[in-house]
Amino acid sequence: MRAIWTGAVTFGLVNVPVKVYAATEDHDVPLRQVHDADGGRIRYERRCEVCGEKVEFANIDKAYDDGERTVVLTEDDFKALPSERSREIEVVQFVPSGQVEPITLDSSYYLEPDSKSPKAYHLLRRTLEETDLTAIVKFALRRKTRLGALRVRDDVLVLQTLRWADEVREAEFAGASADVAVSAQELKMAAALVEQFSGDFHPEDYEDDYQRELRLLIEAKLEKGDVLDTEATFGKAAEEETGGDVVDLMEALRRSLEAKRAKAAGGPAAGAAGAEEKKPARKKKGA
Repeated sequence: MRAIWTGAVTFGLVNVPVKVYAATEDHDVPLRQVHDADGGRIRYERRCEVCGEKVEFANIDKAYDDGERTVVLTEDDFKALPSERSREIEVVQFVPSGQVEPITLDSSYYLEPDSKSPKAYHLLRRTLEETDLTAIVKFALRRKTRLGALRVRDDVLVLQTLRWADEVREAEFAGASADVAVSAQELKMAAALVEQFSGDFHPEDYEDDYQRELRLLIEAKLEKGDVLDTEATFGKAAEEETGGDVVDLMEALRRSLEAKRAKAAGGPAAGAAGAEEKKPARKKKGA
């Protein structure tokens, strides 16, 4: 991996020099746009609407338009901003980890100690581990002032950018907050169904089915040519259930529990009234 940023985590008078690395990467198959008539690649060119010339990326500035006037911002303008020059990841608060809502989490970065003596790095890491707290930090990266959460993962400090409060939309759905009567028996059966699906989460047990199937399709087309019977490659797709909406919640819970228990016992799904068991959305490897 190559560091994308270098700086220091600061809290109080403690300074922790670090290198920042992207912690995630995209696994999607790269695809290009082509003309359907002849397969020619489609390219996008940056052209000036005033002179019509093709413009290199290095000669492109940013501009803000308020509807009546336009102001151009150059690279030097951005570099002059105080926050852009800062190389600090400033700890502003330590909070209970449970208070950081998942909806606010964005990109993740690994922090590597960037000092001959990594003692300060290990001090901060151990402190976060033993107090079970998350450090809320502010820093500048890629022309943005950012809020972040500093955590520990596998003995490494991980920085996760957070969305600002005004970037998270309010969920105003009448149906979600409606006063709907739910009986104690329905809650009991729902809890029993949840228990049937419960277990430890291991991300490596799951895979991206779409990307796997896309790679199979590409390999088959490369081997056999452009014309290909898709069904011969992937098999016949399972037909969608056509039973309609189940109105009786208790019946749906009962059937789900019986189907899950029957599957665990290795027998046929009982009480399903001829309908097949609906598979969980997540699929384990090799299943």
